[in-house]
Amino acid sequence: MRARNTFATAIVLSLLAAALPAKAQVPLTEGIQIGLSTDNVSITAGFSGADLTIFGSLENPDPLVARQGRYDVIVVLEGPPKPVVVRRKDRVLGVWVNLDSETFENVPVSYSVATTRPLQDITEPNSYKQLSLGASNLYMQPADAGDSPATIEEFTAALRERKSATGLYSENVGGVQFLSQNLFRATVRLAPNVPVGTHKARAFLFKSGLFIKESSAQLEIRKSGFEQSIFRVAHNYSFLYGVFAISLAMLTGWLGRLIFRRD
Repeated sequence: MRARNTFATAIVLSLLAAALPAKAQVPLTEGIQIGLSTDNVSITAGFSGADLTIFGSLENPDPLVARQGRYDVIVVLEGPPKPVVVRRKDRVLGVWVNLDSETFENVPVSYSVATTRPLQDITEPNSYKQLSLGASNLYMQPADAGDSPATIEEFTAALRERKSATGLYSENVGGVQFLSQNLFRATVRLAPNVPVGTHKARAFLFKSGLFIKESSAQLEIRKSGFEQSIFRVAHNYSFLYGVFAISLAMLTGWLGRLIFRRD
C-alpha cells in the first residue's frame, strides 16, 4: 500500500512539474499607461492655442511585434461634456432667422486626437464605433429622441462641422511617436478657445488592428490672473455681476453721449 501511495504521489508531482513550464510560457497581456507632466494648465485672455505633450508606455510589449511596427496608439484629449443647441438658419423675406433647432446632451466641448497613423490604417471602422473613438464616431445624444433619424443625422453632421471649423475638434495624424519599443510621446492640440474645466486624456492601444487596452488621466484647465477673478465672480455672484455689468454699460453709454454729443 505504501509503495502504491508513493507511486501515485510521484505521478502527481510529475504532472505538476510538467505543467509549470507550460504556464511560464504563457505571454503576459500588453497594457498601456499615460502620464501628464502637470495635472492643471492655466490660460489667460491672450491664449492663442498650444500643443500639449503626453507621455506614455506599453506594458509587456512583444519585442517582435514592436520591431515590426504592429503596435498603434491613439491618444484623445476630451473636454467636459455639456448640452449644445444647434440651430438652422433660413432666409425669410430677405432676413436670416433661426427656424429649426436640435439639442444634444453631454457633448464634449473639445476633442483633440493624436494617432500613430491615419485612422483608416489602424483598425476597422466598426471598432471605432464600438469604442466611440474619433470625432466622427462620437455618439451625439439628442434631447428629443422622437425626432426623425434624418433630422438628427443632419444636425449631428452640422455640429461636428462647426466644432471642426472652430478648431475644437482636431486630428493630428502622426502626433503619436514611439521613442523606444515601449515608450511613446503624443502631441494634442489645445485650441485658442479651449474650454475651462476637467479634461480627460485617454490612450487606446491596438495590436495588429485589434484593440487591446485603454488608459486615462485627468487634466484641469483653468483661467489665471484677472480673467480668473472675473470668471469666479461671474459664477459665484451671478446676480451682482449682472447688475454691475448692466450698470457699467449704462454708465459707458452715458459718458459716450456726453463726450460725442453735438452742441
